Amino acid sequence: MDKDLTTDLQARLQAAIAEATPLALVGNGTKSFLGRAVQAEPLALSGHTGILSYQPTELVLTARCGTPLSEIESALAGQGQMLSFEPPRFASSEDGSGATLGGAIAAGLSGPARPYWGSARDLVLGARVLTGRAEVLRFGGEVMKNVAGYDVSRLMVGAMGTLGILLDISVKVLPLPAATQTLVLECALEDALIRMNQWAATPLPVSATCCDGQRLWVRLSGAVQGVAEALERIGGELVDETDADVFWRDQVRDQRHAFFAGTQPLWRLSVPSATPPLALDGHWLIEWSGGQRWLRSDAQSEHIRTEAARAGGHATLFRGGDRTGEIFHPLPDGLMRLHRQVKASFDPQGILNPGRLYADI
Repeated sequence: MDKDLTTDLQARLQAAIAEATPLALVGNGTKSFLGRAVQAEPLALSGHTGILSYQPTELVLTARCGTPLSEIESALAGQGQMLSFEPPRFASSEDGSGATLGGAIAAGLSGPARPYWGSARDLVLGARVLTGRAEVLRFGGEVMKNVAGYDVSRLMVGAMGTLGILLDISVKVLPLPAATQTLVLECALEDALIRMNQWAATPLPVSATCCDGQRLWVRLSGAVQGVAEALERIGGELVDETDADVFWRDQVRDQRHAFFAGTQPLWRLSVPSATPPLALDGHWLIEWSGGQRWLRSDAQSEHIRTEAARAGGHATLFRGGDRTGEIFHPLPDGLMRLHRQVKASFDPQGILNPGRLYADI
């Protein structure tokens, strides 16, 4: 059922400001493990639902933050379109019905196609936001060029609700590819990195890559002829379409691969794609042509972050470990000051998700 909770949420926030009561923004909880633990009073957002506008010919959809991704993708599929950043679900149900648009954008996570089709931030066109001042503001619009000054709507992507409550979000959608096929090759990590970067330097229609240390998976998407030619050029074993869909959607995007099972700390490293294997003990799974690297390791956080920084990247403690400590890569002093200033502008009393990103933000 479509429902607008703007007035209720604004009233609840006004009361929290008056009482200096911090609020923990809560959707359906599929990404509650992300970031630092927040000690605050829950504010439920999942009831704020409904697709407000969908213009297939303009490739734009606008929906309230609590709208399930499954509902949005069903509407898009009916018009042969998709959310091209493939937002992860991390849901317990097979259809991922618990995941919402607001959670996907607030978390700022993208799936296997991110380096090839764009990130969540790339595809957000506009947003209506309830700030920590209890003001309802609209940023951006429903066209790609509707930007003047700071692109605040995209600033909300990945902010984990620390700057404002996302009410409505407009996103750019894309047509489904005419053909999609997946190949798998026996391949160690070092060789896989070489191959993935070679493919990235060509016009091959690659839309996803993943190596678990033994096998390299590559997804090809685009025109029928282009995909057929790429299959011959790359070689390897052709994967059944249903099995391939399960692999990319469930095992990789939603982290149901055996690699992600267990309680050992899971690190997400973002590094330049051509970076050689890093000197870190643990088990690896690599995506995004080498740009996103998952590490299962008990190594010290300082050591992992030092190695990531030495490679020109950063490291996040994605799952497990101490969730009261620093989860995200430490920021330089100047950038941290800027973060604090932005937080103070949108949420001067620190009411919204305090400490979710960094301890003092």
